[in-house]
Amino acid sequence: MWPGHHLVHTTAGGVKVYVSKGRKSQYNFKVQYQEPGKRVRTPKHIHLIIDLYMKLTGNRSLTMQLVDHIIDQIILEVQPSTSNPPTLQVFSPQHVSKFQQLDAYGEYLVEFLLVVAELIMIQEKTNYPDGVMNLNLFRRFRDGADIFSVVSTATFRGR
Repeated sequence: MWPGHHLVHTTAGGVKVYVSKGRKSQYNFKVQYQEPGKRVRTPKHIHLIIDLYMKLTGNRSLTMQLVDHIIDQIILEVQPSTSNPPTLQVFSPQHVSKFQQLDAYGEYLVEFLLVVAELIMIQEKTNYPDGVMNLNLFRRFRDGADIFSVVSTATFRGR
């Protein structure tokens, strides 16, 4: 770890998920991760969505259940952070086992997706309490919107 970064979670595969202080608000934070032997990276919405499209081709039904879990159990449940660094609010290893078959598809393991998705959702609610970008993004994916619409939502850079 390096100064200013706090380890939030280490996956069973050894991926370390960090947060560091952001500038948008008092409790804003930046999410980063480091896979074993690789450089530190910053996950973005588009990375999660692309991975979900890859999982969708391998197991459509289970991927849609995972997306429903992300919407119902993460996006609609997490609250703004009142500390820096933030803590995970809803993640549980039991959630991983339900979707573990999806680890065979895509780039990311389900454990990583759930942890990073939760942190990104906490970040959105911390900075934009009335924001719905993430909710809209995952609903568009779930509802079968065309890929252009989903990717456009995932790469939107405004409020």
